[in-house]
Amino acid sequence: MGTQIGTLLTKNPITYEELSGKVIAIDAYNTIYQFLSAIRRKDGSLLTDSSGNPTSHLTGLFSRTCKLRDANIKPVFIFDGKPPHMKKETLEKRRGIKETAALNYEIAREEGNLEDMKKFAQGTSRITPQILDESKKLLQLMGIPCLQAESEAEAQAAFMTSRGDADLVGSQDYDAFLFGAESVVRNLGSTGKRKVPGRNAYVAKTPEHISLAGSLEQLEITREQLIDVAICIGTDFNEGIHHVGAKTALKLILKHKDIITMIKEENKDIRTCASVEEIREFFLNPPVTRDYTLKWKKPEPDALFDFLVRERDFSEKQVLSNIKILEGRTIDNCQSCLGDW
Repeated sequence: MGTQIGTLLTKNPITYEELSGKVIAIDAYNTIYQFLSAIRRKDGSLLTDSSGNPTSHLTGLFSRTCKLRDANIKPVFIFDGKPPHMKKETLEKRRGIKETAALNYEIAREEGNLEDMKKFAQGTSRITPQILDESKKLLQLMGIPCLQAESEAEAQAAFMTSRGDADLVGSQDYDAFLFGAESVVRNLGSTGKRKVPGRNAYVAKTPEHISLAGSLEQLEITREQLIDVAICIGTDFNEGIHHVGAKTALKLILKHKDIITMIKEENKDIRTCASVEEIREFFLNPPVTRDYTLKWKKPEPDALFDFLVRERDFSEKQVLSNIKILEGRTIDNCQSCLGDW
């Protein structure tokens, strides 16, 4: 979910050709949730193998990663570590939303309403230990590096870009900017149209690049002030100010320079389980791991075939075709040219 600062940021379309050769640090949980939500049958149920085990995550991860490799993009997947204590209320709220969605799904199922079944089923998506382990196993067999974050994956990804170990962060959320990520690519692997939730309408969905420095310059604020804007709106660690959206939050911070002054002079109430100072400090100095090695390896064709085709009932033709793509890419381990950005 993250923070809703997207309308304030400057977005530019980007092509796979422009991303060729780039290392992209991808928020793994964010990506897997996308697959679990989107790759479903007409009745909203997940794709499964003949034993009833879910395969939606494997379908999306295998297809998306092969597409990235075919474009000569070098992905590294970052998995969330231990969430900060400040996130407890947000996680509890998300669990409640999933439980409500599950109840509504059962009602829609009893009524035979396929449209509502699919809509509510998407809200029940969960990353189970099995889904997590299988995702890591698949990436390992494909030769794609995985990294375990100390805490938030986006914080780790942002840190890696600051060290020059990655060129961009790949995520749908905007939290990466609060953690200091300079370049973020959204809608990675997406083309065509996306249905607007709750409406019979569609919008174009193509990869887009956002520069933190460019956005801050246009907004005439600092990263610290962007964090203050996000806290006003609401983050994973606080609910924000009642009835204050992105544009209003920006005006308040531009007027008062920082959130502490704004709260005092505007007499605003920040609904949070932690102090504003604690939230701000977490974004500025999050826990990250410095002990990691990024190495793209050759895929393991036989093991991939056994895992996907023989164990999980994937199409033999599809798997063999994608394995050829993986084998056709010779990946060196040199640094990307960050000067292009």
